[in-house]
Amino acid sequence: MTTSLNPSSALQRLLDAPVNPGRLVWIGLRTERRGAIAEVPSAQLSPEQGLIGDRYGGRSGGKRQVTLIAREDVAAVAGFLGLPELSPRVLRRNLMTEGLNLLALKGRRIAVGDTILEITGECHPCSRMEEVLGVGGYNALRGRGGLTARIVQAGEIALGDRIARIDPAATAEG
Repeated sequence: MTTSLNPSSALQRLLDAPVNPGRLVWIGLRTERRGAIAEVPSAQLSPEQGLIGDRYGGRSGGKRQVTLIAREDVAAVAGFLGLPELSPRVLRRNLMTEGLNLLALKGRRIAVGDTILEITGECHPCSRMEEVLGVGGYNALRGRGGLTARIVQAGEIALGDRIARIDPAATAEG
């Protein structure tokens, strides 16, 4: 359970309602500060080592071991900026999803490939977005910057993997 709402309240029932699964459509590793993003077809994740190959990966147990953004939000940001498209590489997130409302996953666990991630919060834009996206870039990304996650279960992820919320009743850890 992600909130302190009464478990039988109407709002809590809505929050617990099913969420359609999505899929993983892009994986990016930030190799160095302000450096290039390596686009990869698969990646290894570890609770101790983070996202292997990402410069932030080694922060054991950190709440920001992995960042996620929805393709639909990337398209919206491009639209707000008057761009025909926007590469997820520019936004410096690790994983891009498709077909999944990421905000519905806040505070939940998700399965991606054979890994489990716990969504820990929103990934707000930084001032650098004004630099890379141009004037208005920061505001275009507000509310659409994606989510942060910590790695609960190690494993491999790959393009095309299904992403699904894990029902707390389905896991022993809750």
